[in-house]
Amino acid sequence: MRITPLILALILAGCSSTPPNDDRYSIADDVAPTSSPTLDHIEDAQPRYEPYSLAGNKDYTLRGKHYQIVRGNHAFTETGDASWYGQKFHGHKTSNGEIYDMYSMTAAHKTLPLPSYVKVTNTRNGKVAIVRVNDRGPFHDGRIIDLSMAAATKLDVIKYGTAPVKIEVIRIDKPDNPDEWQSANPNEYFVQLAAVTNAEKAQQTAKTLEAEFNTPIDIKKADNAEIFRLRLGPYIDRDEAMAQRDKAKAQRYPQAFIITSTRELEPKS
Repeated sequence: MRITPLILALILAGCSSTPPNDDRYSIADDVAPTSSPTLDHIEDAQPRYEPYSLAGNKDYTLRGKHYQIVRGNHAFTETGDASWYGQKFHGHKTSNGEIYDMYSMTAAHKTLPLPSYVKVTNTRNGKVAIVRVNDRGPFHDGRIIDLSMAAATKLDVIKYGTAPVKIEVIRIDKPDNPDEWQSANPNEYFVQLAAVTNAEKAQQTAKTLEAEFNTPIDIKKADNAEIFRLRLGPYIDRDEAMAQRDKAKAQRYPQAFIITSTRELEPKS
């Protein structure tokens, strides 16, 4: 019961709320696989600090109902029913652009920021699991979280289809040492400010911007044109990129925007 980023602007669909003419998935109705590895001893997701993804974290409207993404660091708990999703969505993109793996300890939620770590307690039997929320859904009344098949197995939800649960968000503060989390972040961020058609002017403007913003400046030449894009960055910390973007917008660059790029991660020794 999830939303994929590609079709979010057109239609929001989940495993129990998929439009009847949706042929995007090869399986019409969601099912568990006919055979799968033993999931009884699968480990919980391991909470760690992660910057929120750029994809999947905007407020949205589905079938006339508006959903506002939870913001801030206050405590968050919720009670209701959990459901689960499996083979139909296995291998397809989640709302934050990752690939859904029904054998991983993940989940979907309507409004929690992506990714979030959540402790889920099955109040029927007391079983507990920790999952990483990276998707949107479920969209049935009363259901508050859609568990991966692995998480549903650990919580003994599979045999019933749904189960009453309590969910509690696990907050992880950003470590003071950036090496503790940046090595796992595959992205880097730039704030684009302007574009010029002269290389010398681009270099001169870059020096001015570097002094104005007290930050590194990147000049990116277009592949097939004499256009030089002037960008602040790169930044590994998305929050820093957003702060620089907001600073630029408040000054002389109201059209400043963030560009995400995949960076080369150093191989682990």
